[in-house]
Amino acid sequence: MSEMPYFQIKNLHANVEDKLILKGLNLTINKGEVHALMGPNGSGKSTLACVIMGHPSYEVTAGEIFFKGENILEMDPEERAILGLFLAFQYPVAIPGVTVAKFLKSAVDAIAGEGGKVKPTEFLKELRDNMKYLEMDETFVNRYLNDGFSGGEKKRMEILQMLTLKPGLAVMDETDSGLDIDALKVVSKGVNRLVGPEFSVLVITHYERILRYIHPDHIHILIDGRIVMTGGRELVKELEEKGYDWVREKFGHEVLVG
Repeated sequence: MSEMPYFQIKNLHANVEDKLILKGLNLTINKGEVHALMGPNGSGKSTLACVIMGHPSYEVTAGEIFFKGENILEMDPEERAILGLFLAFQYPVAIPGVTVAKFLKSAVDAIAGEGGKVKPTEFLKELRDNMKYLEMDETFVNRYLNDGFSGGEKKRMEILQMLTLKPGLAVMDETDSGLDIDALKVVSKGVNRLVGPEFSVLVITHYERILRYIHPDHIHILIDGRIVMTGGRELVKELEEKGYDWVREKFGHEVLVG
């Protein structure tokens, strides 16, 4: 019997406010792979990210999502995070009253479980090392999470969380939006630090520019709730030249793998 893929979505259908958004989406990500998901506004990219993490506003009406051999649709968001899923938000929220250090220490301990809690000194050392790598001021450890942060600071904080929690699969929901080129390079550097045999990532983006720094193994095009094409770097070049209309016109909803 063949081993199940590391992460697999089968025939996923999902609604938000009674509107069907995902219409039979299929996706497989193996261990250590980098995937990019591109598509026009309204195609379902952010809906997919929310469904993967179990956002309660999204209703799955058909299909399955497996991670590490388990059907995560039966889990709440905390259980999914403990299993090793991570979502870098497009619009990170502020949590006044909770410092960055306290938030991340609580998350690390929750993932580690009762028998594996990290000593505070070890935790702070690694946290500061990661902050230095991301070119962040160390004073951020004592600031309230995302409270008063700029857009770029919030995105770096998402990557800091990812480096600290070391997930098995990270979903980056348009993390590159609103970033200047220097911040984009730093964010990409953080992702690339984790890329390896024990880490997979799904980069959801509108733009080609982040893919200059994070190099995907596979690129998928999402149109109207379905992945209609999968290929390599050549897809990005075609999208930059022609936009998404040529995909709709040439392939419609037929699933193509290149």
